[in-house]
Amino acid sequence: MQQQNSFQGGQRPQRPLDILPHGASVSSGKHHSPRPLPSGIRPGSIGAFEGIVAREQAPKGTPHGALHRRLMPVGVAMKKAESVGPQRHAGQAGQPRPVGQKAAGAQHAKRSGAGASGGVRRGGNRRFQQIVPNRLEPKKQGAAIPTIPEKTLRIIPLGGQEEVGRNMTVFEYGNDIVIIDMGLQFPEEDMPGIDYIVPNVSYLKGKEKNIRGVLFTHGHLDHIGAAPILLKQLNYPPIIGRDFTLALIKHKVEDQEKGAASRLKTVRVKSLSDRIRLGVFEVRFFEVEHSIMDAMGIALVTPNGSVIHMGDWTITNEPMFPADNTVTYNHLEDLPKPTILMLESLGALKKGMPPSETEVHTNLQNLIRTAPGRIIIGTFASQVRRIAYLIEYAEAQGKRVALEGYSMKMNIEVAKELGYIKVKKETLIPVNDIHKYPDNRVVIICTGAQGEQNAALSRIVTDNHRFIKLQRNDTIVFSSSVIPGNERSIQRLKDNLYRKCDNVIHSDIMEIHVGGHGTIWEIEEIIRQVKATYVLPVYANHYFLKEAAKLAFGLGYPDKNVFVMDNGHVLEVPEPDKGFPHLIAEKADAGYVFIDGLGVGDIGHVVLRDRQVLAQDGMVMITVIIDAKTKHVVGNIQVTSRGFIHVKENFDLVNEAKRKVQQVVKETTSKDTSIDWDNVRNQIREVLGQFLFTKTERRPMILPVVIEV
Repeated sequence: MQQQNSFQGGQRPQRPLDILPHGASVSSGKHHSPRPLPSGIRPGSIGAFEGIVAREQAPKGTPHGALHRRLMPVGVAMKKAESVGPQRHAGQAGQPRPVGQKAAGAQHAKRSGAGASGGVRRGGNRRFQQIVPNRLEPKKQGAAIPTIPEKTLRIIPLGGQEEVGRNMTVFEYGNDIVIIDMGLQFPEEDMPGIDYIVPNVSYLKGKEKNIRGVLFTHGHLDHIGAAPILLKQLNYPPIIGRDFTLALIKHKVEDQEKGAASRLKTVRVKSLSDRIRLGVFEVRFFEVEHSIMDAMGIALVTPNGSVIHMGDWTITNEPMFPADNTVTYNHLEDLPKPTILMLESLGALKKGMPPSETEVHTNLQNLIRTAPGRIIIGTFASQVRRIAYLIEYAEAQGKRVALEGYSMKMNIEVAKELGYIKVKKETLIPVNDIHKYPDNRVVIICTGAQGEQNAALSRIVTDNHRFIKLQRNDTIVFSSSVIPGNERSIQRLKDNLYRKCDNVIHSDIMEIHVGGHGTIWEIEEIIRQVKATYVLPVYANHYFLKEAAKLAFGLGYPDKNVFVMDNGHVLEVPEPDKGFPHLIAEKADAGYVFIDGLGVGDIGHVVLRDRQVLAQDGMVMITVIIDAKTKHVVGNIQVTSRGFIHVKENFDLVNEAKRKVQQVVKETTSKDTSIDWDNVRNQIREVLGQFLFTKTERRPMILPVVIEV
C-alpha cells in the first residue's frame, strides 16, 4: 500500500541518516573499497551546477494505486501476424495464460493506430595539429562476450548511457530476453547529413527467437523512435505498452513502411495492476509522472531479484487540481530483494524545487484570456497533456485553436481517438482558416520553440509560412525548456521575434513551463522512498550519471552499490547467495548506427569523416589530361573549388597550384613506360595538399582526376 511521501507543503524533505537496505553494505570484492558512510545528514548538493536544462515535459498527475498482487502471465507463443492484448483467464487469477486471443478492447487499440571519424581534430596552432581520438571512430570491442552463466541476470544498455536519447536496455536470463525502450538520438553538430541515430543490436543477432517482448515506458521519440527499424531487424517480437504509446508506435511503423503495422504483435497494459509473464521475467507496472499520456515505470521480477526501471519521471510537489494525488514510490520497497533502481538522471544537476504546476497553468490561462491579438504558443509536439490543457482553456474562452506541425497534429489526433482529449468540433480549425476569425479569438499552437530550421515557428518568423504573418500585437509564448545545444538557435529566434512583436513571453519572464525530469531533491526523494539495494543511473550523458551517483553516495550508498555504466557494459547479477552484481570485462557493440534518408547503417565512420572534412575546409578537384604518347599535359589544368576558395579571386594561388600539378606529372611519368595512375593521383594529392596548407593553413579534400587521351 502506498505511504505518504516525506515532503509536504513545498518543504525540502527531511533526510534519514541511513536508508541503505539491510545487508547492502557487504563487499563483493569486485569493486573499489567502499567510501565511508556519512555520519549525518549529507551537506548540500554534491557537484551541482546551475543552468543544466531538464527537457520539455510537464508532470503527469494522474493517481494510481500501488502494485497489486494479481498475476496475469502472458504466454510467449504468439501468432506472428496477429495483434493481441492481455486477457484474463476464465479461471483463477495468477495462473499462466497464453496470449493468442484478442482481448476486450483490442478493437479499440486497433482503431487508435493507423497504421565516426578517424580524422584529425585541430587544437591550438593549426600548423601543428594535435591528433586526438574521435568518438565516432569504431571502438575495438575486444574479446567476444562469453555465454551467459547459468542462473545469472544480465543488464546490457545499448544506448542512453552516454547521450540524451537512443534509450534501450537488454535484460537477459538464460534463454529469455526482455528489452525496455527503443529510442533514437538526434544528430550532433559533427554529424553532417545524418537524420538520426539508433541503437546497435548486433548483440542480439542470432538471439531473436529468445526475445520474449519489448516493453515501452512512454511515447517520446527518445524511447520509441527506433522501433520501426529495430523491430523489423529483430523479426517483430511482441511489444508491450499502454494505449497511447502503442498507438504512436503503430503510426511510426506505418510511416516507415506502408503496411508494416499489421506485423506488430501488441500486448496492451490495460491496468497498472496487471502482471505479465515473459519467460522467466515477471513484469509489473507502476505510475510515474511525466508530460505525456500513459507514461509508466516497469519492475522486472527475476529469480535473482528485481529491477526497477523508472523510465522518464518527475515528482509534482503541487498538484494542479485538488483531486490529483502526488504519485509516490514507497510501494517499490516491497519488491523481492535485492533490488536495482535504474534511475533516469537528466536533472541530476538542477537545483531547487520545480515550479508549481498550478502557477504555470494559471499563467498560461491568463495569457490566453488577456492576449490583445492572436496568441502563438511554441511547444513540443510531445507535450500532449499541456496542449490538451491549452485547448481546454481556449475553448472555455470561446476561442478557436489551430495546430501547426505534423507530429503535433498526429499526436493530438491519436489522443482524441483514444478519448484522452475531448474537444468541441468547432474549437479546432485548420490554420488556413484563421483569417475568418477576429485576431483576439485565435490561438495557434505550433512546433519550433527550439529554433529548428523548418519547424512552424521558424517559418512564421521568417515570413515563409503560407497562412501566418506576424503582427505587432501578436503574443508569442515559449512553453518549453532549452535543450542543450540549441541555445544559439533559440536566441536567434527570440531576437527575430522581438523585432516583429511587442509581446514575447518565455520562462525568464514568467513561469510557463515545468520540466519532466526529476531535479536533485527529487532524485534524493526517489532513492529514499524506493530504498533499493543498488542504484544504476541511466538515460543521460555520462556526467549526469556521475552526479546522480554522487547523490546516492551522499545518502549512504557505498561505491560497490552504485553502478555508472557505459553503453555496451554488461552487468551480471548472480543469485543472491552466490555473489554480488559486477561488470564483466567484455563489452557489447554499442556503436552508432546512422540513419541517412532510407539508409540504415550504410553511413560509416569513413563517410562521416569525409563529410566533416568537406564541412570544415571544403574540397578542390584537379582535372588533368595527359597525352598517352608524350606523357605531356594537354591543354589547361582545371581547378574546381567548393567551400575552400573562390577561384576567380585567387588567380595567383590557383596558377601556382597548376604549376605544382604539372611538375608532379613530369616527375611521375615517363615517355617510355605506361602511367602508374594510382601513383600520379597520390602524388598530386600529397604535393598539392601540402602546398595549399602552407599557403592557407587549411586542408581541403583533394580530388585528382587524371585522364589519358
